[in-house]
This record gives sequence, C-alpha cells and structure tokens, in this order.
Amino acid sequence: MTQVKLLSSRVSLPLFKHPLSFPPQAQKPCPSLFCSSSFSVMLRLKALTFLLLLLLLALCSGVHLCDARSGTRWSRTTRGGGSGAAPSASAAAIGRKGKARSSGSSHRQSGEGSRSPTDGDPVQGDGSQAPPPQDTTVFSVVEFGAKGDGVTDDTQAFEAAWAAACKVEASTVLVPSGLEFVVGPISFSGPYCKPNILFQLDGTILAQTSARAWGSAGLLQWLEFTKLTGIAVQGSGVINGRGQDWWTYADPNDADDESVEMLLPRTKPTALRFYGSSNVTVAGITIVNSSQCHLKFDSCEGVMVHDLSVSSPEDSPNTDGIHLQNSRGVDIHHATLACGDDCISIQTGCSDVNIHSVNCGPGHGISIGGLGRFNTKACVSNVTVRDVKMFRTTTGVRIKTWQGGSGLVQGVRFSNIQVTEVQTPIMIDQFYCDRATCRNQTSAVAVSGVQYEDVRGTFTVRPAHLACSDSSPCSGITLAGIQLQPLPLPQHRRLSYDPFCWQAFGELYTPTVPPIPCLQIGRPAAGNSVLSDGDLC
Repeated sequence: MTQVKLLSSRVSLPLFKHPLSFPPQAQKPCPSLFCSSSFSVMLRLKALTFLLLLLLLALCSGVHLCDARSGTRWSRTTRGGGSGAAPSASAAAIGRKGKARSSGSSHRQSGEGSRSPTDGDPVQGDGSQAPPPQDTTVFSVVEFGAKGDGVTDDTQAFEAAWAAACKVEASTVLVPSGLEFVVGPISFSGPYCKPNILFQLDGTILAQTSARAWGSAGLLQWLEFTKLTGIAVQGSGVINGRGQDWWTYADPNDADDESVEMLLPRTKPTALRFYGSSNVTVAGITIVNSSQCHLKFDSCEGVMVHDLSVSSPEDSPNTDGIHLQNSRGVDIHHATLACGDDCISIQTGCSDVNIHSVNCGPGHGISIGGLGRFNTKACVSNVTVRDVKMFRTTTGVRIKTWQGGSGLVQGVRFSNIQVTEVQTPIMIDQFYCDRATCRNQTSAVAVSGVQYEDVRGTFTVRPAHLACSDSSPCSGITLAGIQLQPLPLPQHRRLSYDPFCWQAFGELYTPTVPPIPCLQIGRPAAGNSVLSDGDLC
C-alpha cells in the first residue's frame, strides 16, 4: 500500500496535460529507442491502468459484488427467458439451506415482491410459477357416477371408486356430504389392496330395500371391509340400514304368492362388518336402524372405535351395537349406543379389549357372551370396561355362557359403572338360554378372576345375579364399592330385591349396598375343579 500511495502522489496534475517529472540526468539526449516520446506515453498509460485497477478494487470491497456469505447469487438472465444455464445440484441445495435467511432480503432487492425459486413454490423453466399438483389420491363416488338422490342404485359407482382407490396407498374414497346414496350389499375387499385407505363418509348411505338385492337366502352383512391393513372409516356421515322392513317381517304362510316374492329374506345382514383386517379405525360416523347388528369386527387385530353413535329402537330384535369376535387389541371409547340388544357384545376369541367412556341404553348392557353354544369351546381374556353410563338397560355388565360349552373367561374388570333404572346391574349367568327351555348339561365355560368396582346407581329387579355351574363354579369374583338402590317400577313390581348367588366364590373387599351375603368367601372345594384340560385356552 505504501508503494501505491507513492505512485499516486506523483500524479499531481491532470492526466494527458503534464509529462511525468524525471531527474535531470534522465533527460539527456539518448540515441536509444527507449528515450523517445512514445516511451513517455507508454508509461503514462501504464500508470493510468494501474490507478483504474485500484479504483475497481476499492469499489468491489465497498459494495460486496461477490458476497457469497450473504446468500445472494448473481445469474445472467434475460427479460423473456431464464438463466443461461440450469443451476447445479449443489447450488440448489445451498439455496434450500439458506432459504430462511435470504428470502426477505432478496424480496427487497428485487423491488417487485416476487418469490424466488428457493421459497418453495415450483417454478417452470421460463421462470413462471407452475400450477399446483392435483390430488390424485381422492376418489369421490360422485366422479364414478353416483347420483346421491336417495333413489338411484349407486352400488356400481361405489365399487368402481373402491377399485381405483385400492391401487393407491393412503388413498381416500369420498362419500360427500349433503347426498343420500342407495347401496346394495357390497364388499370392499383385499388382500391385494394397498394399505392405509381412508373411507371418508360425510354423506348418507341407505340400504337397498328391494328383496332382489339380497337374494332368496339373504346375506350376513351389508357393507363389508375384508383383509385390509390400516383401513379407516370416518367422517360425519350416516349409515342407515332401514331395518324397519326387516323387523316387521311377515310369515309367508299367511301371504299370497305375489306378496311372498316381495318379502325380504329371513337372514338379516349386519350393517358394517370388518373381517380379517388389522389397524382398523371407525370414528365419527352414525349407524342407525340396522336390520341386525350395527357394527361387527371378526378376526381383526388392532381396532380403534371412537366418537361413534348407534341408534335403533329399544324393541328392534338382535340389533347389537358393537359385536366383537376373534379380535385382539380393541379400544372402544366415547361412543353413544342405543339399540335393541347388547350395546357391546364380546364373543369367543377376544382378548385385550378396553372399553371406556361409553353411554349405553336402551339395550341389554355390555356383555361377554353368550359363549359355548352348541358345545363349543370359548376363550375370552383381559377385558376392561370402565367409566360407563347405562340407562334403562335390562342388564348392566354381564357374562353369559351356555350349558355344555368349555373354555375360560378370565381377567375381567368392570369399574366405575353408573346405572340408572337398570334391571340387573351385575350378572354372571352360566345357564344362559334365549328360548323357553334349554337342555340341562354338565359342562360349562369356566369363569375366573372377575372384578366389580364402583358399580353405583339404581336397579329395578335385582342388584346382582351370580348363577354359576355346579361342575365349574365361578372363582375369583371380587366386589368393591357397590352402591345400588332399588327403584320400584310398576312393570317390575316384586316382593324382594335381594341378590342371587349360586356356586359363586370370591371376596368382598368393602361392604356392599345392599349386602350380598350369598357370595361364598374363598375358593371352591378341591373336588370342584375350576379348570379342566378342556378349559385351557
């Protein structure tokens, strides 16, 4: 820098007007070419060039023309096109990393408020913004021809929408709101469908009421999802089974030939069934007036049901709310269930079932069973029912088994059950029979390890009914916090509201109201084996 300043100081007059000053001895005549006037001009040009370079360096350091640290990049662009060459992959990566730091300053520098390519919007090669990509994973039944007018049969449109969604992972079948779709029996089936399909139900699905749609023999289910992984049915929509036509079934022997042809078959379908599926979710929907069971899970694993509403008349026959069979890992919560049979029915092969925050009634309560019918083996374990409210149900929390069966019910807990006008809040019945008479048989499904905690409220017939088998007495029955008050009703007028027990063994952890002295403290006698080899599950 010292040398530069010296050189600069020697130029004291405007350029091109004054020659450079040299020592006197340098101005002597010289025959050499280097002493000519052209040499003097050359020196002046060199000095001028050097000064211009210094000026350029000074400007560069002041305005940051090459400031890569600030994230600003220069590119050669034209008004009508993009840059002369596409940016390299590394440059694009640098732009993504520096997006948060540079986007604000680059907007101000451009003066037009335009977004840079690094801000996340797709940009075409000519610099214009690309249109947003279309969602190709949503398949509306309307786009496949469904009318939704409440009259036209839309079954084929539903089948076509499912066939398209089946091929795409995490796709959605959309049943839009504000429309009513008449649909006949249909199976949304795998096992070759992609996982995690969502059936978004926001409209209303109506069952076909034409006898021809169900065939002469009838079907066991209406809407069925089979052999799927990650299937979810959710939304704010309604599934209406229109079961009134099934409940008022007339005897064909009392009808003429023409009317017999129009009768619905005796076999009644479940409204919504899941079979052989895993990671199943049902949420938010409403199911009304199913001809038989409203919602069924068979041979499923990993089931979640919440914010579900089920509704059918109190006198509608066999209209269970939720039916579980051969299913494991089931969680049911925040549901409102009113029907003509069990609010929730837990059948053989079920384990690890958790039910809580459920409103039940009218109906028959929450039941395990009936188990062991036709001399079959039944196994149920690890069931918890808690934080449940029941209103005007025939039973509260119940275990029911047929005579002649085998197997075991174990590890059951009923906790914080609030009952209002329930006929019999606590029930174990190993002599279950749904007809006038049943044949007496010796064997029975064993019942062991059942806890009743904090069952409170009002009953109209009997506080507890514990009827166990002579050959396989109930064991490990524990009662705690039982507070039940009689509520006499004209239709249930009785002389006594005493509890009933037979071959029931266990413990009273706290005094009960009313007292239940018929529970035998301890375990059954050695001669009455609770578990046989046939009972092992």
